[in-house]
Amino acid sequence: MPTPITKKGYDALKAELDRLRKVERPQVIEAIAEARAHGDLSENAEYDAAKERQGFIESRIAEIEGKLAEARVVEIAGRTSDTVVFGATVLVVEQESQSKRQYTLVGQDEADMKFNRISIQSPVGRALIGKRVGDFVEVTTPAKTVEYEVVGIKFEEF
Repeated sequence: MPTPITKKGYDALKAELDRLRKVERPQVIEAIAEARAHGDLSENAEYDAAKERQGFIESRIAEIEGKLAEARVVEIAGRTSDTVVFGATVLVVEQESQSKRQYTLVGQDEADMKFNRISIQSPVGRALIGKRVGDFVEVTTPAKTVEYEVVGIKFEEF
């Protein structure tokens, strides 16, 4: 099943993949060769660390390749919708405290609470999908149940 991702998120994954292939992989291969040259591999901490790093890099490369293969880039700029969909920036008001919050619904790899970007797979993201301005949504978290009112929907590049 295709996984939605923004153009910016797709480009970031591609850049990380390029860096891993062109910079990190050659560096770790060189580090392994250098550690091998030091002799006995059974007690060579540098060799063990380089091999461990190589395993991490190869694993991450495979993970990113899989994500890119399943990715479906969704353009956000110029988009309009009167319902909350992937890529929407949603303004909500928490009913208990009357505090305003703004969330942008993105893919799991792009989620970053520092920038109020939440995954469409998160409890709040799942609850907001399909809602319209004026709708109320209830989100159950481990700590409590929170009720939000959707007060705005917009689309903007981030």
